[in-house]
Amino acid sequence: MPEYGYFLSCEQYGPAELIEQARMAEQAGFQALWISDHYHPWNGEQGQSPFVWSVIGALSDAVSLPVETAVTCPTVRIHPAVVAQAAATSAVMTGGRFRLGVGTGEALNEHIFGDAWPAAHVRLEMLEEAILIMRRLFSGEEVNHHGTHYTVENARLYTVPDEPVPIDISGFGPAATKLAARVGDGYITMMPDAAMVEQYRKGGGGGKLVSGGTKVCYDTDKDEAVRTVHRLWANEQLPGELGQVLPSPKHFEQAQTLVTEDMVRDSRVCGADVDEHVAELRRFADAGFDRVYVNQIGPDLRGFFDLYRTKVLPQLQQAV
Repeated sequence: MPEYGYFLSCEQYGPAELIEQARMAEQAGFQALWISDHYHPWNGEQGQSPFVWSVIGALSDAVSLPVETAVTCPTVRIHPAVVAQAAATSAVMTGGRFRLGVGTGEALNEHIFGDAWPAAHVRLEMLEEAILIMRRLFSGEEVNHHGTHYTVENARLYTVPDEPVPIDISGFGPAATKLAARVGDGYITMMPDAAMVEQYRKGGGGGKLVSGGTKVCYDTDKDEAVRTVHRLWANEQLPGELGQVLPSPKHFEQAQTLVTEDMVRDSRVCGADVDEHVAELRRFADAGFDRVYVNQIGPDLRGFFDLYRTKVLPQLQQAV
């Protein structure tokens, strides 16, 4: 039976709101937290993007739940040696309850210094080298590294947790899933795809942690929920690699004009139907996930957490 966690959206909420949501999630019975790591929101309507490492510091004091970034790109915008320091400190502050979720990133967040945005296969190479550097730094040893993409000289982390920070790798296609199976401590994907989970486990992932997440919009008015999702998160309906290559929120806003409310209605759980919310999360359980995270898009956070505390989580935690 999976554990169920709450997904904190740094694109949509400011720091104080995120901390309050984390408290509400713990009180509602959620067992873990994901938190996104962005420099920009996907679009102007979302309207936020706090520095994730500051928020994690506050979370370590506000709640006792495990925390994971979903996901950090440790390759372009921030050097992996600096990400390693941030992750190690987060693990110390949370008493070892921190996991570092990593991925190859999006131009939206990573090209802000004007660097060329690498092709997908190069980003995977960079990610693998970054993971190697971070793992060495988590040991507390002095690291000297002269690789294809990164140089590290005389670097040592003095504040490190008792155990190395687990590194989970995000994958939405075969190549990234193969990398996750080969070098990751766990696997992250946003689709309840049993075939991808099977590829990960057979490719070397074995019994390691597999985590997935979804977004819903609780509202007593289903039509209003659809409009809310369309306004805030239509970007999730864009096809192919657009999410990785579009460079700014305004470009996402332009592309989102192709997304209709009917597309949202067909792809997201909107409204207050308990069975629909339960079925959405059970899709991940049925596909073999170990942890499933859910994010509330709409403004009625109290209604969402009350629904999950009293009806959705109790049903999910019953043996099927």
